Amino acid sequence: MVSAMAAARVYCRPRRESATLGAPYQGSRPFRLWNILNLVAEKTSETEIATLAGGCFWCLEAVYDGMKGVTSVESGYMGGSTPNPTYEQVCGGITGHAEVVRISFDPAVVSFKELLEVFFVIHDPTTLNRQGNDAGTQYRSAIYHHTPQQKSDAEAVIKQLSAEKLWRDPIVTEVTPATTFYMAEGYHQEYFARNPYQPYCQIVVEPKVQKFRKKFLDRAKK
Repeated sequence: MVSAMAAARVYCRPRRESATLGAPYQGSRPFRLWNILNLVAEKTSETEIATLAGGCFWCLEAVYDGMKGVTSVESGYMGGSTPNPTYEQVCGGITGHAEVVRISFDPAVVSFKELLEVFFVIHDPTTLNRQGNDAGTQYRSAIYHHTPQQKSDAEAVIKQLSAEKLWRDPIVTEVTPATTFYMAEGYHQEYFARNPYQPYCQIVVEPKVQKFRKKFLDRAKK
């Protein structure tokens, strides 16, 4: 981030002097501190994290990989009691973890609420511990919030969707504090990108990706 002194040195310009934003000060009149008020501040944004569970993490990862403002998506496990769980342990339902994706995103490009809008379109939030034929607590619907604002946003989105009665059954998505994230095994990362013709990817993952692109075309990466 550019310091205040560096900003004053590099970006300030005199009144009534022509200048290019970002160019060094080259005005003929004496430099005045009040010229700082004429600056157009260079906006810098910090990456934020969202952690979501909504069935098989291959599906969520494939969708969010294609969303503008998302810088990375990692598949993993959260919400259980066993340290460093393996895929086999999680699938066995003995660790209490959910399959999740950890999404790094630029809040200047996409908001947490916008991530949730996509989340509630690409999975069924009304089926307890199940998504389609994938059944078990590891496939539960959950939003693991990292800040009080994320918690508030998640609860507000669920309240709004519930009022709109988009589904016959009530939303069962958990809103719970984020705990330790355990990265899934390497072969799970970017699974759809590396295995687009695998049967599960063709039957389950691809339709979710297409559904996202059809409904949120303006938010999809080119």
